[in-house]
Amino acid sequence: MLIGYARVSTVDQTLEGQTDALAWAGVEPGRIYTDKATGAHTDRAGLAEAMRALRPGDTLVAVALDRLARSLKELIGLAERIEAAGAGLRILNQGIDTTTPGGRLVFHMLGAIAEFERALIKERTAAGLRAAKERGRRGGRKLKLSGSKLTAARAMWADPRLTVDDIAEQAGVSLKTLYRHLGPRTPVAGPAAS
Repeated sequence: MLIGYARVSTVDQTLEGQTDALAWAGVEPGRIYTDKATGAHTDRAGLAEAMRALRPGDTLVAVALDRLARSLKELIGLAERIEAAGAGLRILNQGIDTTTPGGRLVFHMLGAIAEFERALIKERTAAGLRAAKERGRRGGRKLKLSGSKLTAARAMWADPRLTVDDIAEQAGVSLKTLYRHLGPRTPVAGPAAS
């Protein structure tokens, strides 16, 4: 028996393309389980139902590997659970069918390549951030209070006649930003009361 699984990442996306492909592959519409959740979201009720529905000799069918899992570790774990249930896995877009030795080999090779690609992207990103840091570039958002604007704010900060609200307004920043850059403002003692 064929058990289908389809997933889209957002509520705005439609499952129809995947469910049509699954039906065309021979999965009965009543045996197609679905989720509308990101791949990183581990609580996928539709996938859990599909896994519970698997019996020895059944095949779980999905359109693409990324509909099932986001990492090689997760994908292999899922494949092991399917195998432990005595079932197979078929991925339509990649032509993978783990009920055959060649299909199992292709499945593991594609999963390893996908994991390798993600690792390379992560490594290149880290190298780029290191190189930028060595050139003196900071990551993140540009500072709202820097250079001459910061110098002017410091001068106003020292003037007890100006309120913090006035300084923030003149600098064009929020109070939180002002305090983050200048720290607490110590009150200047005024003339003693008689």
